[in-house]
Amino acid sequence: MLLHIVARGKIGRSPEAELVARYLKRIAWPTRVTELPDTGGKPPALDAQTIRVMLDETGEVLGSVDFARRLERWRDTGTREVRFLIGAADGFGDVERAEADLLLSFGRATWPHMLARAMLAEQLFRATAILAGHPYHREG
Repeated sequence: MLLHIVARGKIGRSPEAELVARYLKRIAWPTRVTELPDTGGKPPALDAQTIRVMLDETGEVLGSVDFARRLERWRDTGTREVRFLIGAADGFGDVERAEADLLLSFGRATWPHMLARAMLAEQLFRATAILAGHPYHREG
């Protein structure tokens, strides 16, 4: 199953870019990052077996194990791609939110979208490590 981050804004050469690259490199599953301009730009076409997860401060707050189990369930039911959408500075509108399969929040605080991308990459690595039985994640 492809873990695909589609993010508004160019991350360039930055500490956040280094973190994203570091965590995505550790993931054994296929990954992809698509950057779109802050406004406009066309996202890649959606396959019928794609789950859309939108990062949004109003979304569901999942612990790391619950997040891993959600990925596991999607993988085991034949999902080809989980697409993680990160908006620009103003986030997403109501119409876009309604189209998502899951609104996911990293807490009620507002995070800069470049930092949210790094946090998502780490959580994807953590989730796949949990599912693989790797000791990276420690509960408690």
